This record gives sequence, C-alpha cells and structure tokens, in this order.
Amino acid sequence: MPEPARPTESPRLQRRLLLQAGSGLALLPWLPSAQAAATDGWPADSRVPGGVARLSLGPAAERPQAYAGDIPLLVLGDAIEWTALVGIPLSAPTGPAEIKLQTASGPRSIAYTVRDKKYSEQRLKVAPKTVDLSAADNARYERERDHQQTVMATFSTPLPAQMQLPVPVPGRRSSSFGLRRVFNGQSRNPHSGMDIAAATGTPVKAPIDGKIIDVGDYFFNGHTIWMDHGGGFLTMYCHLSATQVTVGQSVRAGEVIGKVGATGRVTGPHLHWGVMLNRSMVDPALFLTA
Repeated sequence: MPEPARPTESPRLQRRLLLQAGSGLALLPWLPSAQAAATDGWPADSRVPGGVARLSLGPAAERPQAYAGDIPLLVLGDAIEWTALVGIPLSAPTGPAEIKLQTASGPRSIAYTVRDKKYSEQRLKVAPKTVDLSAADNARYERERDHQQTVMATFSTPLPAQMQLPVPVPGRRSSSFGLRRVFNGQSRNPHSGMDIAAATGTPVKAPIDGKIIDVGDYFFNGHTIWMDHGGGFLTMYCHLSATQVTVGQSVRAGEVIGKVGATGRVTGPHLHWGVMLNRSMVDPALFLTA
C-alpha cells in the first residue's frame, strides 16, 4: 500500500504521489520545476477547429515524441504523466483525428475527435481594388508568405515554463478569432487572431518570456513581430507603428516590444495578436489569464 500523503500536501500532490506508487515508478522528490509549473498554466482544452486538444500520453520514463502528420507537437509533463498540446487548424475537418507517438517501447497513436464550431460570418461590399491584388502586390505577398512559412516552422528548446498569457495591450476586442469575412461574395480566410483596438503608439508588451525570431514589414500584416516561446509555441503581433526589438533578442514578460499602429491592410489602429501551436493558428482566448 502506498504511504498516505501528509495532510499539509495539496490534493494534486497527493494524486501525484499515489500515481507514482501505483505505477511502479520510483517515488521522486516533489521539486518545483519549469515543467511542473506549466501544468497549471496550460491553455483550455477545446477540441474544435482553431482550438487546442490536451491529450494524455500516460507515464513514461522519457518524454515521448509526438507528431501531427510530420509536424512535431509540444509535449509537457513528467514521468508520471505526459500531455501533448495539439493546435487544431481552423481548416481541420470535424470527426476522428489522431496523433502519432514515438516512445521507448515503439510507435503508437492517440485518437481524439474534432467537434464542430460555428464562427461568425460578416458579409461586406467594398471597392474591388480593396480585395483584388495587383500583379506586383500579389508577387510581394507570395514572397512574404514563403518567408513566414519558415518562421512558423520554428520548434525550439527550452520548452515553455507556462502558457497562460495576459493580453499584450489593454483595449476592446474589436474582432474575434475565427470570424469569416465575405467580400463582394468572395469568401476570405477566417480571422486567425484576436484584434484589440487601441490608440496608435500604445505600448505592446511581451505576455511571457520569449525570443524574437522575426521582425518585418509585410503587405497584409504591416510591421510585425514573431516571438518563440519553445516547442512550436509562437506569438505574433501585427500592424505595429513601431518595433523595438531585433531578431535573436531575448525578451522578458512585460517588456515593451513595439507600439500599436495601423500599418498593412487595415482601416484603423489596433493590435492583431496571434497564437500558434504546431504551425496552426489557434484561439488566443484559450490562453488568457483569468
């Protein structure tokens, strides 16, 4: 029988000790660590297009390697229980899905189900030049898209110590994640981030520690910053009036990285804030601190 936990220990710690004893693993000292701290700071589980699936991988002495297709996934936890955090693309079909694991005992798969979610739709009539790109503009967009694909493929260590995020700038949410706009009857890609309305020049702060992996001026997104937080967990900040960081720079939570603006293809000043997991843009609201 496992030794009962001391009354001063939290219910979560009691559960961990019982799991350790019941699994046959050696009882490990409870030491605070980045991985342990992240357990209480994960995004909400929401298995819908644009959401995040938290999939238990069970116990293992070493961190399993997990993949969605050939894309590596973020795996957090410890030897008692590992968890894969899977960013689900907005384009994902509903129904059965799975991830693949590489473990010390061989390959296996974990199945889950993607549920339907209805996002809002907005139909607009605008001047054709607003939505139809010239040949030169389209060529620029394609060059920038190819470059940003390499940025979005970043998968680095160390892994994030926590994933709950304060908003990077105060303000009203002027457009929500997943909104689909239809211009002149032509459907465009769903909105892949959260828009926060704020005055030009309002400081934008890093929500958590990270490393700057891209700073650029893009046709649609204007002045843009990408931050890497480890394990394919990235954040993006668009339409800035100014950027105050450089590629390769490490920044701490609360540090000003830029200022709100209206650069790129926008009609007014705001911050477009995006969150990415395993190369999929996911709903930033799932990561917000209470």
